[in-house]
Amino acid sequence: MDAPVDPDGVRLAAPSLEDGRHLWRLAGDCGLDVNSPYAYALWCRDFARTSLVAYDAEGVVRGFVTGYVRPDSPETYFLWQVGVDPAFRGRRLARRMLDHIADRVVATGLTRLEATVTPGNTASRALFASFARDRGAHIAWTPLFGREHFPADGPDGHEPEELVRIGPIG
Repeated sequence: MDAPVDPDGVRLAAPSLEDGRHLWRLAGDCGLDVNSPYAYALWCRDFARTSLVAYDAEGVVRGFVTGYVRPDSPETYFLWQVGVDPAFRGRRLARRMLDHIADRVVATGLTRLEATVTPGNTASRALFASFARDRGAHIAWTPLFGREHFPADGPDGHEPEELVRIGPIG
């Protein structure tokens, strides 16, 4: 289910297999944890129905959301990554993508959204808080992954990740 083109020329749609390389590049440009290019290509093939790409007026990928339905919690959508091209920040693109993907998964019967966020990621925390507030949904934050769950890259390793649960999101 594609969204109509926004006034600023952005079109939201499910990713195609060809988008995988663009998601990989954009993840790096956004400062996200970058998975292998293969993972992004596979994601665009196997999880296209639960993922989203934002194209500008020229068809360039400017943002994306990747996510999936949790196998052990089939009413829950797990949002894996949200990426917005630095040149498109400040346009509420992350929120528009989050609203669009939420509407899409709610239409399939899902009622909860989960994601993990590092303690220092204030932008993502604000995004999820405003999303929950505007949908009248409960939001809860709990520790999930500690530093011990990640390889010790660099002097401090990976930041811990907290689980955010939002629902019901209908």
